[in-house]
Amino acid sequence: MRLTTIDQLVPARAMCLADELLADLPQRWAHTAGVAGRAAELAAAVDPGERDLLLCVAWLHDIGYSAAALDTGFHPLDGARLLRRQGWPRRLCALVAHHSGAGFLAAEQGVVGMAEFPDEESAVTDALACADQTTGVRGEPAFLEERLAEALHRHGASSVYARAHLRRAPYLRAAAARVQERLLAVAAA
Repeated sequence: MRLTTIDQLVPARAMCLADELLADLPQRWAHTAGVAGRAAELAAAVDPGERDLLLCVAWLHDIGYSAAALDTGFHPLDGARLLRRQGWPRRLCALVAHHSGAGFLAAEQGVVGMAEFPDEESAVTDALACADQTTGVRGEPAFLEERLAEALHRHGASSVYARAHLRRAPYLRAAAARVQERLLAVAAA
């Protein structure tokens, strides 16, 4: 069945697909489940009509690590392309392609193909980045600065990740700040 509209997005479908694709990657599955849980906590920061989209993309953001998605070796783009082949809505595919500032990493790695998917600046983009970057590699809660430091340590000081970090980290900090502002505004209303 091809999914063609946001109205057809059901987080349980996204969870089932992620479960299927990440079955052989238990740590990645744990991270994904943690991100989805964190996204549910942050959902008030997005318009009520986009909350299911946020939850779906949280479940699907890392499916590009699965063997079934392997194309370029760049998991955000590979996941987005797999979802597009399966008929998921274009916007969801684009959110997967560009999650957590993936464009900064793609530019440093020389990945081509990111332009296939528009990069939006929205409350959904911010909430997804915040959920992803405040969830550790095993699905545990993490502070943004700890997560950024852990990733730098894991990838190494001279890695592509470290080079992208100079532009990506401020982007992620700003996204997290916008999420907090939106949550405070909702709480005050």
